Amino acid sequence: MARRPSNPVPRAKVPWALWVPAGLALALVVLPVVGLLVRTDLSRLPSLIVSDSSLAALRLSFETAAMSTVGCIVLGVPLAVVLARSAVPGIRVLRAIVLLPLVLPPVVGGLALLYLLGRKGFLGYLLDVTLGVTVPFTTTAVVIAQTFVAMPFLVVSLEGALRNAGDSYEQIGATLGARPWTVFRRVTLPMLLPALGSGAVLSFARSLGEFGATITFAGSLEGVTRTLPLEVYTQVQADIDSAVAVALLLVVVALVVIIVARPRAVEGGAV
Repeated sequence: MARRPSNPVPRAKVPWALWVPAGLALALVVLPVVGLLVRTDLSRLPSLIVSDSSLAALRLSFETAAMSTVGCIVLGVPLAVVLARSAVPGIRVLRAIVLLPLVLPPVVGGLALLYLLGRKGFLGYLLDVTLGVTVPFTTTAVVIAQTFVAMPFLVVSLEGALRNAGDSYEQIGATLGARPWTVFRRVTLPMLLPALGSGAVLSFARSLGEFGATITFAGSLEGVTRTLPLEVYTQVQADIDSAVAVALLLVVVALVVIIVARPRAVEGGAV
């Protein structure tokens, strides 16, 4: 006798009282983008987007965002594991310090980097005197500024994933005699992969849109430090139509990055 299909579990309904504020929140995000579309001169849009300065800024944005995302992964993964798994004194203070770039104005972050790595900063002075290396107002400065503001997004994603997963599997590995590095490589890292993917996309998108720390620490030199957000700022003072077109290009690029890179994470409810 064939089994009757079980009735699907009904989804919980959203209270009607939430629809109005939800609609207002959505409008707050969508309507400014619509305003850009309305303001855009469609007849000049192709020529404005493919101008030499816009293409140079687009290329530089992707290159620096990719490099800063790699930096976020290389530095952020160990930091997230330490914050989630260690029990050293003052770990809560360390966690708060790591999250500072999320709440600090980016300009303040850029100023802090300038007084650390600039010629008058203690580390920048040492680099200049010993190696003859100057960091500010270079492409390297752009990557450092983007990594500074984007890495907390990756750390928050990974630390939350580790805390939700618990450490029972890692404890089993240690009980079986595996060394800490083996446990990290065989157990911890595979658990982190889904969160690592979504966190890396968030870091890339944040790096792509970084402005304040970049212009303060790296300046706005075409082809060297002028990324797309800085190109928008520059064009606002010269040609508003070009500024709107480049801003729209930045919005489209950011949307494509998030939609293409995160569909499964979003549907699955991951960060």
